[in-house]
Order: sequence, then structure tokens, then C-alpha cells
Amino acid sequence: MPAEATSQPEAGSLKPRLIIGLGNPGKDYRDTRHNIGFMVVDELARRMDAAFQEEKRHHGLLAKFSGGWLLKPQTYMNDSGRSVRSVADYYKITTHETLTVYDDVDLPLGSLRIRLKGSAGGHNGIKSMIQSLGTMEFPRLKLGIAAMSGRPDGKRLVNHVLGTFSDEEKPTLALVVQTAADAIMHSLSAGLEAAMNRFNRPVSV
Repeated sequence: MPAEATSQPEAGSLKPRLIIGLGNPGKDYRDTRHNIGFMVVDELARRMDAAFQEEKRHHGLLAKFSGGWLLKPQTYMNDSGRSVRSVADYYKITTHETLTVYDDVDLPLGSLRIRLKGSAGGHNGIKSMIQSLGTMEFPRLKLGIAAMSGRPDGKRLVNHVLGTFSDEEKPTLALVVQTAADAIMHSLSAGLEAAMNRFNRPVSV
């Protein structure tokens, strides 16, 4: 089980040691909305000059950076928690020291929200993490992927989440990925509270 802190540290002192990008493996999913978490940790790896290596025992791709790890679970979204739990157990990382980056279909594209805890909100990757970690109290960075018309309903929701970004959306997507990486870098140096105060706002091109 992940190492547990006796009590949650003050938000200002929280600095992630494990940064998880949620997504689905394989080229068929590479550029989909559901994989925006992968896109952000890929950008972090580029900035940190960190290389992902396959770690079969942890069911994911793992990259070391100064002070922690980047993780892309390769279990498919619905089983992401198994990979996160394995890495957290092995490196003795508390749930408060994780930061999960993922898509939120309830937020419009361009929205970034850092939260210290919360429910799954219908996201299967977060649902899996809550089940595997045994708590909802872990930080997360939610990135909006809803269309301008709002959250799609029914079958349109699945098609939207697993669809790619339109040409019109790509400039905003590029800015979101860069801004999310900026926010995470800021949290590593100044803490999550500082990152929340600075980056919890919409971005626009």
C-alpha cells in the first residue's frame, strides 16, 4: 500500500514526487482527448531531459527526474490505479505526493484546475486510482476537453472523448499543454498552493 502521511501536509508545502499522466497506450489513442494527460507528461519529460523506460513490473512507462518520477500507465485507462499503486508502493511515495494529470469533459477546452482531492466525477482512470489507493485525497490537475457547445451526451460522449482535437482547437490544446507543464514545474519549486493560485484559470490563444 502507498506510504501514508500521518496527516495531510499544508498545501503550500506539498510538492509532487510522482506525476502521473492518464491515457490509453497505443498509436490508435495517441492524439485523442482522453490522452491529454500523456501529452503533458511527455512535455515535462522533454523539459526535464528525462527518458521514459518500460517498467513491466509497474505496468507503465517511467521516467526519473530530479526529485521524483513521471509515469504513464500502460494498463489502459480503466486500470490505471494498478500501475500507480505499484510505483507508489515501490518508491514509498505517499498519496499526497502524487499529482495526476487527466482530461475533464465537464470543463471547456482551455480550463486548468488543480485540486488536492475529489471524487472520480465519472472519469474511469480516477475511479481506478481511488479503488487502488483507497482514498480520494490525492492532488490532481484537471484539463478541460469539452467542446464549445458543452459536454456531449450519450454515445456522443464516448466519441468525443476518444476523438481527436479539431484543427481549430489545436492552438488552444498546444497552449494548455505548455501551461499545464508550467503549472507542474511551478508546483515542484513553490508547492501546489502557489501553483493553484497562479494557474487555476482559463487560457486562451
